[in-house]
Amino acid sequence: MSGQIIVIAQQKGGSGKTTVAVNLATAFLSKGKSVALLDTDPQGSLGKWFMMRIEKFSENPNLRFSTATAWGISYELRSLSKVVDFIIVDTPPKADSDLRPALRAADLILVPLSASHVDLWATQDVLDLADRVGKDAHIVMNRTRSDTRLGAEVADAVHEFDAKVLKSTLGSRVIFAEALGLGLGVVEAKKNSIAALEVMALADEVTASLLDN
Repeated sequence: MSGQIIVIAQQKGGSGKTTVAVNLATAFLSKGKSVALLDTDPQGSLGKWFMMRIEKFSENPNLRFSTATAWGISYELRSLSKVVDFIIVDTPPKADSDLRPALRAADLILVPLSASHVDLWATQDVLDLADRVGKDAHIVMNRTRSDTRLGAEVADAVHEFDAKVLKSTLGSRVIFAEALGLGLGVVEAKKNSIAALEVMALADEVTASLLDN
């Protein structure tokens, strides 16, 4: 087995990296895949979600969790790739040399971008860093607000970047935060919701992108 490595990166904090990581992981689990979550962010939000999950529910043998520093990530990824289908890496909110080992190892880099100009400005730094390590980045529109002028402006501006913008988007929906606080993904908390359909579409598009790489 050689697990596919998905690295989620964005310079700006609060862009939704952990939300994307959690919901991709639970979507893959719902498809019968095995997943490892690797948290390299000192804030540890992904780890807090995982610990809440195992305290409330029985452990799932198909879901693993570990942490790593920038210098230990290569070893951890090599070990995990032997035992799971997907490894999802949550990174710190900064674009500097600490990100490079994860980006170099990535089979796919996802850059969440929320509907704000500040997020838009921060994205270019991550794209530049990915380019410097010879990797393409894929932008995921997160917390989208298609019915607002700001949302439309950001959606238009993002296509000016030299990066692929995924067709799948995640809307600005309360269920994402509610599920996270319960130790769940939206496909588990509210299976037939619009949010769950968005997540499953994203998981399918990510899988297709990995096959194309």
